[in-house]
Amino acid sequence: MVYTDKLQKATYLAIQAHNGQVRKGKFIVPYVTHPLTVGLILAKIGADENVIIAGILHDSIEDTDVTKEKIKKEFGEEVCEMVDDVTEQDKTLPWDTRKRLAMEHIPHMNHGSLLVKSADLLHNLTDIIADYKKEGEEIFKIFHASKKMQLERYNNLISAIEKAWTENPLLPDLKKAQIEIGKFWD
Repeated sequence: MVYTDKLQKATYLAIQAHNGQVRKGKFIVPYVTHPLTVGLILAKIGADENVIIAGILHDSIEDTDVTKEKIKKEFGEEVCEMVDDVTEQDKTLPWDTRKRLAMEHIPHMNHGSLLVKSADLLHNLTDIIADYKKEGEEIFKIFHASKKMQLERYNNLISAIEKAWTENPLLPDLKKAQIEIGKFWD
């Protein structure tokens, strides 16, 4: 079965959990489009059901009141571990510290978690590229860091993902996006 009860349950949970949230940017887009797109990217490369579900739920712990316990109970240990792997553990820390810790964790991720991290990054990059083509430099005003810091962070993330798993099936798309965002440098 292509669309299982478990996938449907994850989709409904993501829609409910992210209800009312919007994506960063000039255009008001429901936030849930992001985790659902991450799930679609993972499905497109043939990831297994648990990886797709982890992609759909990847921001649930970090950005909503969904708990690790709920994910573990509803979707199992494997999904819970992948979601937890890509979750910033302490949102009270400064932005740059959280991002540094998340990057330092990449070498410790399993392939499922790396796929979720890669699909998340790929969707964020493709959104930024599309918004940049429409809005130019304005799009960088929505971030917590300068344009230079953001672009360096994306390059470092892609390098860390590549170093952790050179056979990652999303790496070619990440590298294309990296080339595209490289054009944003002044």
